[in-house]
Amino acid sequence: QVQLVESEGGLVQPGESLRLSCTASGTIYSIHAMGWYRQAPGKRRDLVAVAPTNHSSTYEDSVKGRFTISRDNAKNMVYLQMNSLKVEDTAVYYCHAIVEMSRGGFLGHYWGQGTQVTVSS
Repeated sequence: QVQLVESEGGLVQPGESLRLSCTASGTIYSIHAMGWYRQAPGKRRDLVAVAPTNHSSTYEDSVKGRFTISRDNAKNMVYLQMNSLKVEDTAVYYCHAIVEMSRGGFLGHYWGQGTQVTVSS
């Protein structure tokens, strides 16, 4: 099994920055991608950014130029640096990973527990 543990989010003011981190642990042969999704109240869970292994990262349009996703492959970690935060960035942020648990084995999708990010003045 694979577990994803996210850092705490927080309450920040508009224009401020916040960094989220997520660590994957468990039975991991290879991680094919790690990313972040978010879900605001009453809305669906949407992709924010994804960092595939050996491919370029992609971002949701509204966060381009403000958010940066990065990975530490040696530590099975992914980060989301969020700058110039806006009220509309308020949501529960979820870490996601596509993990190969054994060589040539099944690719599993795993989720963190979610962390609240609130942007408010």
